[in-house]
Amino acid sequence: MTAMRILFLTHNHPALQPGGTEAFAHGLFRALRDGCGVDGLFLAGTTAVLRDRRPGTLLQAVGDAADEMLVSLDHFDRFYLSQGDVYGLAALGPMIHRLAPDVVHLHHPLLWGMEGIDWIRRAAPRAALVATLHDYFALCPREGQLLTTDGQLCAGPAPDSCRRCLPDRPGSDFTLRDLGIRSAFAAFDTLLAPSDFLRGRFIAAGWDASRIRLMRNAIGAASPAPHRATPDGRRDRFAVFGNVNRFKGTLVALDASARLSREGVAHHLAVHGGTAWQSDAFLAEFAAAKAAAPAVTHRGGYAAHALAARIAAADWVVVPSIWWENAPLVILEAFRHRRPVICGDAGGMAEAVRDGIDGLHAPIGDAAGLAAVMRRGAETPGLWDRLMAGIRPPPDFAAAAAEHLAIYRELKPERRTRRGDRHRAPAAPA
Repeated sequence: MTAMRILFLTHNHPALQPGGTEAFAHGLFRALRDGCGVDGLFLAGTTAVLRDRRPGTLLQAVGDAADEMLVSLDHFDRFYLSQGDVYGLAALGPMIHRLAPDVVHLHHPLLWGMEGIDWIRRAAPRAALVATLHDYFALCPREGQLLTTDGQLCAGPAPDSCRRCLPDRPGSDFTLRDLGIRSAFAAFDTLLAPSDFLRGRFIAAGWDASRIRLMRNAIGAASPAPHRATPDGRRDRFAVFGNVNRFKGTLVALDASARLSREGVAHHLAVHGGTAWQSDAFLAEFAAAKAAAPAVTHRGGYAAHALAARIAAADWVVVPSIWWENAPLVILEAFRHRRPVICGDAGGMAEAVRDGIDGLHAPIGDAAGLAAVMRRGAETPGLWDRLMAGIRPPPDFAAAAAEHLAIYRELKPERRTRRGDRHRAPAAPA
């Protein structure tokens, strides 16, 4: 029996940038290859900012992996999600023809663009097309955050609200962006959403509910890190994991810790994450906030294999993001290592963490509210033990691979009619 052939496309590779989308896509690809006997190719878009390359070189290998490659895609418009280098995309055609994939799975439109989706359809006309909606980039023209310029959560795109965030853009730009994205995504046979919340945001924006399936994220299997010894029973060690930036709420977490210190609450907050690509203004704010929080230690970036050792020193994992989030992998990592999570009280975070069962919710973007929840966690006898006991093991990549493979088989080309008019773009919202 011929092995199924798959092509994965994502906007980066975890070897270059350890983001959640890249890590999940890469782990899933390897689980399909190593555990399900699938053949395939993992193409990761990249730019000159992240990877030096020889002039005229489109493809580069990733280490010794023969089935993982970087594709240089430097001409990308982040507003329209448009890739201007159509000649570079076309140059990949012969390689895709040789692979003859049964399934093409897009894990992010960044760098590939709407032109990349059209290229996929033309280069692999018999392949089933699948896309995972890992965030809100297809909805929100402001970096997919669904967050207003004054830091308020946004329920979804609308002409007036989008123009308030991007006042230099005429209304026609938003219409053209929306129509272009909807038309391109109509090519996919199915769309996957890692959270009910994200699925609901797309449906509220007018996307066809019948085409968006719930498919939870997963992480690699690992032995849980040991719990920290606490002779006095006090659980007052907190940790934040992930890239240090404004949207991840790093400044909120530092402010919360500073408040606890001023209140005389014994605790420690470790911040694990790098500061790459941040503006000088943000770095200055981060330095000032850190100086004002004596119980904070910034441990810097870390490799995936170092997570267990770092989380071993923590009692709680704090996810202080100031936007909705979708399905943060750090929550799954925390649960893998049996650490209760303190996170925002809305969006994908609140969906993943059950308040009072395996973690605690805090008001999003509210340093005083977060400090109060952290204090409760540190000072309430027995609370940590009860929440830790309520943690359910998260799904691993083997389970995710089996679930994805079932969908791929359902969509295999010989069971599908040829594309054509049956793929209509979702109607624009009234």
